[in-house]
Amino acid sequence: MIGERLRLARKKAGLSLRALSDAIYRKVSAQSIGKYERNEVMPPSDVLTAMCDALEVTLEYLLSKRVKQLRGVEFRKRSGTSVKDRSRVEATVIERVERYLAIEELLELDSAEWHRPFEQRRLASLDEAEDLAEELRAAWGLGLDPIPNLTELLEERGIKVLVIDLPERVSGLTCLVDRGDAQPPVPVIVVNEYFPLERRRFTLAHELGHRLIHEESSVDHEKASDRFAGAFLIHRDHLRVEVGAHRRQVSSPEILALKRIYQVSAAAMLMRLKQIDVLSESAVAYAFQTFARAWRRAEPEPIEELHAQKLEQPRRYDRLCFWALSERLISPSKASELLQIPYYELENQLEGRPGHYENSRW
Repeated sequence: MIGERLRLARKKAGLSLRALSDAIYRKVSAQSIGKYERNEVMPPSDVLTAMCDALEVTLEYLLSKRVKQLRGVEFRKRSGTSVKDRSRVEATVIERVERYLAIEELLELDSAEWHRPFEQRRLASLDEAEDLAEELRAAWGLGLDPIPNLTELLEERGIKVLVIDLPERVSGLTCLVDRGDAQPPVPVIVVNEYFPLERRRFTLAHELGHRLIHEESSVDHEKASDRFAGAFLIHRDHLRVEVGAHRRQVSSPEILALKRIYQVSAAAMLMRLKQIDVLSESAVAYAFQTFARAWRRAEPEPIEELHAQKLEQPRRYDRLCFWALSERLISPSKASELLQIPYYELENQLEGRPGHYENSRW
């Protein structure tokens, strides 16, 4: 039944029941739309088409059964998230994962399933979150070096990464997508596209921690996920080689150089130096009172500004769409729809002339 999908799409569009009725020229009343959302009545085809146009969603989105529901939706920051915000984000996640699963089914790929390296762990201390990060690095064969592209790594491991416009104060969220029919759920991590690369990477690692750290741990889940994220992105032994085992102080140019090596925020780098006892708590406090006093509000020398482009955008979905198009499993018009780019831009890309829409917003 379409009830929950219709409700989310309406909330995403910011329309009341009456406003949606007006938007479809009162083909049906607000009361009738309410019945559709409660799954009391199925709308006729002409009303379905009109609602899809008004809500800017596809008929497939309303009728598809690939995604049964989102489970365990956890905004990293709950403050400032209205019901409308949450509905908009949930509708966007469902819509995009629907398209992702559709193209994977077409190519007969099993990569929708996340092969978790181990069961969730109950942690008794923050140090155990550090150990968990090292265990995951070992399980995935990452060694000690910085992770060059965390987004790509997670996608290769079966986690769907979405970069979308979240509410301003929300850095990210994680959830599981239930597919029904006894199929394993699909883990999804969403990050805010308006945040700099440094914060997006930390959010990805933090939300990965949520997937691995049991909620019934005896330590604060958010703090444990933060510690996991820092340890996963910055291996303590590798960092000690770069900066020394023990330091009385550290300079701003050193921190800026280190943040470029590990692609984390300058503030996160300072905190990481304290976590592994390279710097004392007083030394880090002094840094935040002096040269680093503005780093929590504004990122110094953002990495993406140096490259003049957005980095670490999810690419796997695009590759799958072009794969299906090359094998003539989908038409060019269907590829344009799936990639969410104009048809002429798809032609430009196929002819080796990418333009303004080089990075699709699927």
